[in-house]
Amino acid sequence: MNIQLFIPCFVDQLYPETAFNMIKVLEKAGCQVQYNENQTCCGQPAFNAGYWSEAKSVCTKFIKDFSQADFIVTPSASCAGFIKNYYTQLFENSSLHNEVKNLSQQVFELSEFLVHRLQVVDFGATLQGKATYHDSCAALRECKIKEEPRKLLSQVKGLELVEMDDVETCCGFGGTFAVKFEDISIAMGEQKVDNALATGAEYLISTDLSCLMHLQGYINQKGIAIKTMHIADVLASGY
Repeated sequence: MNIQLFIPCFVDQLYPETAFNMIKVLEKAGCQVQYNENQTCCGQPAFNAGYWSEAKSVCTKFIKDFSQADFIVTPSASCAGFIKNYYTQLFENSSLHNEVKNLSQQVFELSEFLVHRLQVVDFGATLQGKATYHDSCAALRECKIKEEPRKLLSQVKGLELVEMDDVETCCGFGGTFAVKFEDISIAMGEQKVDNALATGAEYLISTDLSCLMHLQGYINQKGIAIKTMHIADVLASGY
């Protein structure tokens, strides 16, 4: 099984420890993991901003970089959802159409890959405390991921998982949305954090560091006693 890691731009630059923890988790599941150092971006920022021509150039590079992979695993449902659902639009009726169609079946968000492809849910992780889980819009709506992270977290020793109110409501990040509509974005983040705090949780966990980055910024600014964690960091904890 040829597993290639795809590490999104902001994870590479801001959260490299999550990428290394992801490798730990996959290797503990018996996988041989490869990383193509030539990889860059999946093209989503340019696509979402309306620069489809520029995005297509970046996406073409992604297709070439991962042409030899059996499976592509990423710690971002946002990137996985973009590749699965929007590459076909960019490359419709092109020479890469069939290759892109196959690619959409090969890319997986981490929790989705662990539960469905590897069918492993217990990694011997330990984290003492109470946590609540945030469903990112991309994971829930584009990748149809809901129970997978919860199955994995239910096996973490010492961790009590509690559900918050409005768990499926957006956190307010939305990429450039947070820049264009700052006040609305902050208000949505505030609501999400308030709902998490109401559970008594010490940890706020998600599949998407983009959401967690947004929420942690609000948490830090307000000096709130709750910590955000990516699910890869949780599954790698304790060993």
